[in-house]
Amino acid sequence: MVREAQMYGRFLLGLRGFLRNTFTLEQARERTRGRLERRSESLLRMAERGVFGLRTSPYRELLHAARCELGDFVALVRDRGVEGALLVLREAGIYFTFEEFKGRKPVVRDGREIPITPGQFDNPYLSHYYGTQTGGSTGKATRVSTDLEHLALQAEHRLLCVDAHGVSSHPCALWRPPLPSGSGINQVLLMAHWGRPPERWFTPLIHSDFRPSLKFRLANDLTIALGRTFGAELPWPEPVALNRATRIAEWMRDTCKTRGGAVLNTTVSNGARIAVAALDADIDLTGTWLFVAGEPATPAKVARILSSGARIMTDYGAAEMGRIGIGCPHRASEGDVHVLDDMVGLIGYPREVSSTGETVHSYHVTTLSPAAPKLLLNVEFDDCGVIDERPCGCPLGELGLSRHLREIRSFGKLVGEGVSLLTSEMEQVLEGVLPSRFGGSLLDYQLEESEDENGLTRLTLLVSPGVDLPAESEVIGTLLEALSEVSAAADVASAFWKQGETLRVRRSEPYRTSRGKQPLLHKRTNPAGGIP
Repeated sequence: MVREAQMYGRFLLGLRGFLRNTFTLEQARERTRGRLERRSESLLRMAERGVFGLRTSPYRELLHAARCELGDFVALVRDRGVEGALLVLREAGIYFTFEEFKGRKPVVRDGREIPITPGQFDNPYLSHYYGTQTGGSTGKATRVSTDLEHLALQAEHRLLCVDAHGVSSHPCALWRPPLPSGSGINQVLLMAHWGRPPERWFTPLIHSDFRPSLKFRLANDLTIALGRTFGAELPWPEPVALNRATRIAEWMRDTCKTRGGAVLNTTVSNGARIAVAALDADIDLTGTWLFVAGEPATPAKVARILSSGARIMTDYGAAEMGRIGIGCPHRASEGDVHVLDDMVGLIGYPREVSSTGETVHSYHVTTLSPAAPKLLLNVEFDDCGVIDERPCGCPLGELGLSRHLREIRSFGKLVGEGVSLLTSEMEQVLEGVLPSRFGGSLLDYQLEESEDENGLTRLTLLVSPGVDLPAESEVIGTLLEALSEVSAAADVASAFWKQGETLRVRRSEPYRTSRGKQPLLHKRTNPAGGIP
């Protein structure tokens, strides 16, 4: 409790300066160019201070086994550049898989287990920060410390993104939850740092929907209250449930009519939900924008959003890292983003997905910013896709952000309503609670992700026909209640899926791969990547 109080105390002491020291678009451009020019130096500084100079660094033993000292590291980066050096290090065994990073699997190299704890990846050099939790996808929920300096860098990237799309002066709102999810308060603060906080904060969850701890409730409210005291017009959260998306569409339409435009920041699924509500209510969203993230922007979801008249922009990131890419206005496909090479080193590396036997090129991320929540060196994320470098003619490419990510997808988690499915924690429900309650074995239950006719993500519980089930509502209620008891992050996921009516039950034998494997979670898509 004392450490928690000290952490939030340091954050609140730095909040006044963060909100008052705003910046301009030209400053954001100049700073980004400078960081791009200093990429190699940034990597070497991170390695010297956060790896070789940190006694608790999880990378020290890997580097020692590869006989790589600081001098070797420096020479490699000077000779090969950032990504070239990272590929050589990856080949030499200096990396962590996503499962190892999340603590799901032991770290074994050359037949020897290396003891690692998730906390060893934390950045110990943060100054003014607060704590949030990840969604817990494919592992237990991870604590993430968000530093104000880190938010300041993300604010610069956000301004560059909205300027590239021509909407930096448009009124903005968001439809995001409060703490312990960091997505809401992070968006409020980073936009306030460039002088234009969102005008409205709609939240799909309120405290009666889930059970956040007292520290998260107090931290959320105190941050808004102090920010307003310091002169920033930070919005208070306003509850708008998922089934009231028409209210959001009305705000977008009315704001666009009176002020020439509107931007709504939310998840991809909620963006599709707003579009469906607008179409059903005959609300024309022409002239408005949806800034969507949190899950893949699939062709079906993007098509549904565009059919409402709204336009779309996106970015890509992770709680442990912040933004990794920001949306290209001249996108080659849905979800095409510019890699933020001033902040990250990123490579793709082949790996086999154990549950399906599929080979993918998974993203490996390295920290270049000293304010990042985690110190990462070739840490794999459970995402994959295409990495390419091409001229696109947009302001971001002209700034020097020439690398693109596209066709981004996860190979290790399912996402519904913008919250990630917790694979290891979900095992407790599918393999323990449901068989115990309704009969059958752990092989009789599986979760499947698909998209419905409106492009909304649905999670279907597949149950073997041999299991004698009660009413569908009882099965779903049991699953959600069990999930809400697992962790705080699982409680948030359960609340979203209950509101969004995301879960279904279908009597069917669970899916098995051509190799006879039965994954706990299965994604069902057609060859074009749209609605099955």
